[in-house]
Amino acid sequence: MAGGRFAPGHLGELTQLVPFETVDEALRVTRSVQSRVRDLPSRVVVYLILAACLFPETGYPGVWRKLTGSLGGLPVAVPTASALAQARRRLGGKPLRWLFDLLRGPASTPHGPGSRWRGLLVVALDGTTMTVPDAPAVLRRFTKQAGNHGGTGYPQLRLLALVACGTRTLIDVVFNPTTAGETTYAPRLVPSLRPGMILLADRNFGAKGLLADIAATGAEVLVRLKSGRRMPVLARFPDGSHLSTLGELRVRVIDCEITVTTAAGKHTGHYRLATTLLGHHRHPAAELTALYHQRWEIETAYLELKSTILGGRVLRARTPEGIDQEIYALLVVYQLLRTAMADAAGTRPGTDPDRASFSIAWQTARDQVVLAAGVIADSVIDLAGTIGRHVLADPLPTRRLRVSPRLVKRAISKYQARGPRINRTSYTTSIDILTATGP
Repeated sequence: MAGGRFAPGHLGELTQLVPFETVDEALRVTRSVQSRVRDLPSRVVVYLILAACLFPETGYPGVWRKLTGSLGGLPVAVPTASALAQARRRLGGKPLRWLFDLLRGPASTPHGPGSRWRGLLVVALDGTTMTVPDAPAVLRRFTKQAGNHGGTGYPQLRLLALVACGTRTLIDVVFNPTTAGETTYAPRLVPSLRPGMILLADRNFGAKGLLADIAATGAEVLVRLKSGRRMPVLARFPDGSHLSTLGELRVRVIDCEITVTTAAGKHTGHYRLATTLLGHHRHPAAELTALYHQRWEIETAYLELKSTILGGRVLRARTPEGIDQEIYALLVVYQLLRTAMADAAGTRPGTDPDRASFSIAWQTARDQVVLAAGVIADSVIDLAGTIGRHVLADPLPTRRLRVSPRLVKRAISKYQARGPRINRTSYTTSIDILTATGP
């Protein structure tokens, strides 16, 4: 442990991924170091805010008790809730954003069918909303969404992420009010794309200007388009795809029917996909259609953030500045957990990161904070660590094809929630893909 007033500043075993020196550098670069060492040094406050993301059900005084509970024999401060709030306000959000910018990026792992496809790193782009407190200061920046039942009870923010599908690690993120849509914020993520990537996106991102900007980075694109969109046919290929254009961008279009069969029956939908991969021999239409299914990995990442970590809770902060601080802290903690999981999978050749349980990693990380264990690495290098060993000891079963209804978990109105019973059953399924022979 660190000594003296710095002793409470840790994140259990995750401290090894964001060590004291890294936090100190974040504070130095953002000019957030305390002018004098008090009971709550800036480094300690950073770890307090990060630890709070592991314990969203507990107030900050409760989080402090978890950080200090195993520091028996060490003289530690017992700050009031007011002192903790003042310390968080003094720190601001810049150090947390600096840490996220340092840690973001695809975790390095050679395993897993969703990590790379024909040498291309598979990434996905999509957005979600998060609920923030209904406080006067918050409402100056974030608004409530309108609806048929009076709108949402809480204001919300819109978060857009670029995610590596194989490991579900965050490559880049932007968040802002919901007053603008996803396509307005998406261009801010384009600079994080690189040659050697293939971006999967839904039809909301099929704007020709946005796709041209993405293609200009050297990254490839596989995006769903609206089925009724008129597009010229410049050439036909034996795999059923055809050459076309989106503005000045040349794309290959794949029209297909996807039939999902479960015990409850069949459902067939028509999909139109466009890709900048123009060679039908090297990148067959059937394989691209199957690859598009990996886009749902970003939905799972959002589920882990909003359901596993937050438990569907409203964020804590009651000011716009505090929300920025809390969001970046949440993203840092998520990235640390995902990195630890990818590192553990990398120690066992052939292990798909998909089989690592996020819930087990999260619960183990919480335990390590309470125990103040693994804060500083031993002299013997342990690549998996306690978190990794727990994850590897109880892997998830090999993923099966399943479908389940996409539902709103929190009803806008309590009266609306009393409506007809909804079938929430998840079904095992088989998927058949039929590629059309013409536009």
